[in-house]
Amino acid sequence: MQTELSTQLGVEHAVFGFTPFPAVAAAISRAGGFGVLGAVRYTAPEDLERDLDWIEAHVDGKPYGLDVVMPAKKVEGVSEADVEAMIPDSHRHFVRDTLAKYGVPELAEGEAAGWRITGWMEQVARGQLDVAFGYPIRLLANALGSPPADVVARAHEQGVLVAALAGSARHARKHQEAGIDVVVAQGYEAGGHTGEIASMVLTPEVVEAVDPLPVLAAGGIGSGRQAAAALALGAQGVWLGSVWLTTAEADLHSPALTRKLLAAGSGDTVRSRALTGKPARQLRTDWTDAWDDPDGPGALPMPLQGLLVADAVSRIQKYEVDPLLGTPVGQIVGRMNSVRSVQAVFDDLTRGFEQAVDRVNRIAGRSGQ
Repeated sequence: MQTELSTQLGVEHAVFGFTPFPAVAAAISRAGGFGVLGAVRYTAPEDLERDLDWIEAHVDGKPYGLDVVMPAKKVEGVSEADVEAMIPDSHRHFVRDTLAKYGVPELAEGEAAGWRITGWMEQVARGQLDVAFGYPIRLLANALGSPPADVVARAHEQGVLVAALAGSARHARKHQEAGIDVVVAQGYEAGGHTGEIASMVLTPEVVEAVDPLPVLAAGGIGSGRQAAAALALGAQGVWLGSVWLTTAEADLHSPALTRKLLAAGSGDTVRSRALTGKPARQLRTDWTDAWDDPDGPGALPMPLQGLLVADAVSRIQKYEVDPLLGTPVGQIVGRMNSVRSVQAVFDDLTRGFEQAVDRVNRIAGRSGQ
């Protein structure tokens, strides 16, 4: 499954795997793909440094990258406390009432929330980059559009390719104008922040819009047949995220959440603002229903919502409160029916890809050529 981009990066298969788990990122690269570690949860530079050290020790010299959540426009002089102060009391009351309704216990005294969306903040994201550029990363991806121009320039000075996610051809063209090297066309089916255009429509539109830049197809892809379809649409690889959540190397810290993912069908997700304030596809739960209810207060804009629900999400996850327990995941969750190793996922992907290509060749009368 090789393309010009995978050859440029020195990987065997044009499979780019986004994951928040260092063990999964390393396993993806060892399996012949390109592991991309999500950095948004690293609020302390030393924590990111620790995990990049671990990847370096376990990646067998294979290439890997980093994904950050960084706004293109700088906001100077705004602290997390400043942002917290903008959260209305009515929304705080709604969180407390919802948790009380489901009997969610408090965190222990002095215990901090283990989940906070603060990586979007300018100073936090730049701290992540200061650490990351001390390692031999080959790709820097940004989930909130194009990174600031100085970040793009810094990456290029160090020989690092820059990728940005796009949910429309218009967004993709803006990335091209900003000097981005790789565009990730993320369709409606994808987990996490995503737009409203499905992958089958979006991928060829983006390919045509930014030609000759390489495009990776994302959203609803979890099999070799789908990877073959993405390449047939003009992509130079696939960007997979959700499918790694139920791998043996993933560290969800929640048997209940793993069970919910394995049991979920492709119709059991929803695009909701409940988690971050931006539409993000995730498991549908009583928590997302509460925030999407027209009679409720509605989600706050990003980043207020993420800060508002940080403690609540940590409590729900720690105590595994099943009706409220969820995670960002795409519609491909319907195919995630068993716990498998990363290598087993790759074996299925490559085998399915070969079978799909062979089938198309037979249809075209080129079997055996």
